[in-house]
Amino acid sequence: MRRITRITTVGIAAAALALSATACGKSSTDSGSTPSASAAGKAAIAYDIGGRGDQSFNDAAYEGLKKAEDELKVKGAEAEPGQGESDADKVARLTTLARAGNNPVIGVGFAYAPAIEKVAKQFPKTTFGLIDDTSKTGPNIANLVFNEEQGSYLAGVAAAKASKTGTVGFIGGVEVPLIKKFEAGFVQGVKDTNPKAKVLTQYLTQPPNFDGFSKPDLGKAAAQGQLDKGADVIYAAAGLAGSGAIEATAKAGKWAIGVDSDQYNQKGLAAYKDHILTSVTKDVSDSVYNLIKSVKDGKPQSGEVRYGLAADGVGLATSNPAYSSMTDLVAAVDQAKKNIVDGKITVKTAP
Repeated sequence: MRRITRITTVGIAAAALALSATACGKSSTDSGSTPSASAAGKAAIAYDIGGRGDQSFNDAAYEGLKKAEDELKVKGAEAEPGQGESDADKVARLTTLARAGNNPVIGVGFAYAPAIEKVAKQFPKTTFGLIDDTSKTGPNIANLVFNEEQGSYLAGVAAAKASKTGTVGFIGGVEVPLIKKFEAGFVQGVKDTNPKAKVLTQYLTQPPNFDGFSKPDLGKAAAQGQLDKGADVIYAAAGLAGSGAIEATAKAGKWAIGVDSDQYNQKGLAAYKDHILTSVTKDVSDSVYNLIKSVKDGKPQSGEVRYGLAADGVGLATSNPAYSSMTDLVAAVDQAKKNIVDGKITVKTAP
């Protein structure tokens, strides 16, 4: 794979400027004449905070790109985020990827929304994927979104069933509306299963500080604090920082619940896998692959493309044999899933 790896902010801006200079005086609107990737066969993803190797959200997006490379024979490009970067840095990164002929160009995470809104107008013939955000729309923008609260509800049911102390924990990376969806579903699932259960909730950082998605030490410290208060099941929705929470929970011999990817199967977390009870999965991989395929097929997706529980767009992983051995837990989760899909349970999207 051709990879653009951890480009610095200055490097991105310089690359964008150099590409602009070769456009022979064309306006930004003219740059929209870039050939579609159905002909060029190129697609790109720009990673969220934490980058590839987070064992979670970004890695799930990468799997979708890799699948497209293998099955659709497209050439994939990746761009890494910079520490503490601005929207202008994201604009430069997306512009560089679009001018290189990639189509689609996919921003992994809601932080790309302002940049995609701007760049998509400059490249009307290029499809832009925006994962986890519907605030910015356009004829060439596909908003790839998920019912995270539904998968998190199932995690809450599992946590309540697995807990022996009656105290469980939720750790959110950054207190933003998206992560509060995870919290809302989880708390509702716990309480609907065991009204007497106690849910400890902690956010690692507040915006505009997004370190809560990228620093494992923050997740580790938060998990240890919840363990000290009696939590024996901890669910972290915190990107790379969540790996720290998993480490602390596993070392204490308690249950961790992963997020976004099936973290039981992530190589970087192999030392802790026996204590990863399950993970709330989001089919980010297929959302990336499906968008790339739609462009290659000449029928690019646009507008809201939602992945919910009914079509397994979100769900709970069952890779850990220990999970499947808990028959009462599995039955409760299966019933909860049926009730959500049948409309008997409406899951909250805010605490």
